[in-house]
Parts: sequence; C-alpha cells; structure tokens
Amino acid sequence: MKPDGNPITPAGLAALRARYDHLLGTERPAIVEIVSWAAGNGDRSENGDYLYGRKRMREIDRELAWLARRMKAARVVDPARQDDQSRVLFGATVELADEDDNRRTLTLVGDDEQDASKGLIGWSAPIARALRGARVGDLRVVRLPGGEKEWEIMGISYPVAA
Repeated sequence: MKPDGNPITPAGLAALRARYDHLLGTERPAIVEIVSWAAGNGDRSENGDYLYGRKRMREIDRELAWLARRMKAARVVDPARQDDQSRVLFGATVELADEDDNRRTLTLVGDDEQDASKGLIGWSAPIARALRGARVGDLRVVRLPGGEKEWEIMGISYPVAA
C-alpha cells in the first residue's frame, strides 16, 4: 500500500488529537481567563499579563488551526495491516547496516510524527524515500548533506495487528 497525501499512523493521529484537545480545552481557557483579568486592571499598553496573554492566545490559535488542517488532511494507515510485509512500506521498522557494519534501526512514520532522536523518520525524508519498496538484503544509496551513504536492509518488521 502506497500512502499518498499526509499518511499517519493511528498513534500519530491520536497524538495530534490529544494536543488539539489539550490546547482547546485546557491552555486556551486558562489564557482567556488571565487576559480577561488583566484587561480589567486598567492600562493595557503597559500590562505585561495582558500583552503576554494576547500573544500566547494568538500562538495557541495558530497551532489549533495548523493541527485542524493536518488532521483533516491526514490519511490513517495502520502499519500492521500492510499488504506486503516483506518490503519496506509505511510504518515499517527497518534494521540497516552501513559499509562498516554500523547498525541503525528506523521506523517510517508520517511527517507529523517524526522524531529522529527516537528513530522515527518522516515518510518524505530522503532516507525514507530511498528505502521505500526495499527487501531484506537490498542495498540502497541515500544522498545526505555530507555525501552519499550506502545501507543494506538487514531486517524489516511491522507491528502485530490487534
């Protein structure tokens, strides 16, 4: 299965939804309360609570709008239900080895849930694009800012369907 648009795992969509709900249900009401209180204290031009609160409210509103757009565009792909689990597809966890047998494990996820420090690589990242469709034993060349690097696919796994 080849994800188009904005593929995301079920867990990734749940994380976006949780962030949206937290901002809308907890953070924004608290800031509104602070701004309302600060507005009642007189001169707004020199009131730090008011000015900071308004700025923070704009930031929250921008993030809410961004999250709403991302969730609307999201196409949930359950990695456990991939048709051909012998190839690197969306949601695959891939074990790689370079020329010096340095090993690295990556999981291909949606761009909105990528976190390189945890080995979660966005679907449109250069290394993810290079790995798509590979099988165990295949060699793939990745063009990186520091030059080209060749990786061998040592293993491919997917989560177990619930």
